[in-house]
Amino acid sequence: MPSSRARSTPPSAAPARRSPCPVACFLDLLGDRWTLLVVRDLLLGRSRFKEFVASPEGIPTNILSERLRRLTEQGVVEQIESSPGSKHLAYRLTRRGQALRPVLESMRAWGLKHLRGTRAALEE
Repeated sequence: MPSSRARSTPPSAAPARRSPCPVACFLDLLGDRWTLLVVRDLLLGRSRFKEFVASPEGIPTNILSERLRRLTEQGVVEQIESSPGSKHLAYRLTRRGQALRPVLESMRAWGLKHLRGTRAALEE
């Protein structure tokens, strides 16, 4: 039975980097097709695996599992109980993960301004 305390995995040793450039390092962790969408969903209040799967982009479950694992290992996300006494787990952003909010807000603003037909769900 899960404890009532949040489960957090400390950031693991950094994987081999292609360069010390902070943009390249950011992209190594967050720059694939799905990871920032998982962070977006967490910022929108989603926390359960089934809620991420239900997002309109249709992330495959094997990819979602891997992205949540990687984000947890890197200290961006932590696992918590979905409710007291529940066997189900949920996820939430750590302080490090919450620091991505302005990044996503900037991406949203750029998309709204420059990409016709877009609309936002993430509030400022």
